[in-house]
Amino acid sequence: MTSPSRRPRMSATRKALDGDAARLEDAAAESTRPQNATAAEMPQTTPRCDARSPQSPRAGAIGLVVARDPEILAGDAFFAAFIAGCERVLAAHGMGLLLHVASSEETERAAYEQLAAGRADGVILLDVRVGDPRFALIAELDLPAVVLSARAPGLEETSGLPTIYSDDSPAVEELVELFAEAGHTRIAHVAGPPRFIHARVRREAFSAAMRARGLDDSLVIEGDFTAESGRDATAQLLDLPHPPTGILYANDLMAIAGLSLASSHGIRVPQELSLTGYDDNALSAHLSPGLTTVATADQQRGSWH
Repeated sequence: MTSPSRRPRMSATRKALDGDAARLEDAAAESTRPQNATAAEMPQTTPRCDARSPQSPRAGAIGLVVARDPEILAGDAFFAAFIAGCERVLAAHGMGLLLHVASSEETERAAYEQLAAGRADGVILLDVRVGDPRFALIAELDLPAVVLSARAPGLEETSGLPTIYSDDSPAVEELVELFAEAGHTRIAHVAGPPRFIHARVRREAFSAAMRARGLDDSLVIEGDFTAESGRDATAQLLDLPHPPTGILYANDLMAIAGLSLASSHGIRVPQELSLTGYDDNALSAHLSPGLTTVATADQQRGSWH
């Protein structure tokens, strides 16, 4: 777990990242292919991409709409790494990335409408939500799209779009195994918002792994991936009559805040409390003690190679 001399970085299964770097451009290029052509071959995807007319002019850009509060977005290292990966590949193919930050459903819809009006050849869908309304919107706008999501049953059928998956469950199960091997029996999870598929997948993987070992899986507090929510959740857990001896956070930012709070309360980490993160935030490498985390290769997810 958290230790000044040992900081393992576990790589979650990322088979979907082994493809050609040009796949991002290929997805957008669906709009220029004959209607009887085969959809772009992408690993672990649904081979279909709704496209605009073959006569539509190319915009030379891919759109990315991030539906997060700008202040929250500023503290999440995932997006910076992902965007860097996108830019690297797109620039190599003479294309650009159009980024929209939407803080409401209205501004999110408006952003997709602008992109569909000719500003972009296609879009990348991140942060897939339960019952995501964007799938219907994308179909309505006839906008080519590629989905990046944690693996969830029925997602391909629901979206009808090419989908690149990350297998989050095995990594979470491995973290629980690390806790169990270290002798922890009271383990908590600080989860992400349940509206997000990836947060729900990680939470369900935590519960399944705990139950498989005969451990109580009820110590779950919902956060929102921010440092503030990580600190508040940690405070709630440590104030319990029987606090956990291990906490698995859904991302590193919440874990870093939890580590800071525990240290400020005089709790020795990892001697009295073990912590793990998820997503390998660059800051976590400079903590003392270090933080066990899951390397998710965010730049590779942005470049898909």
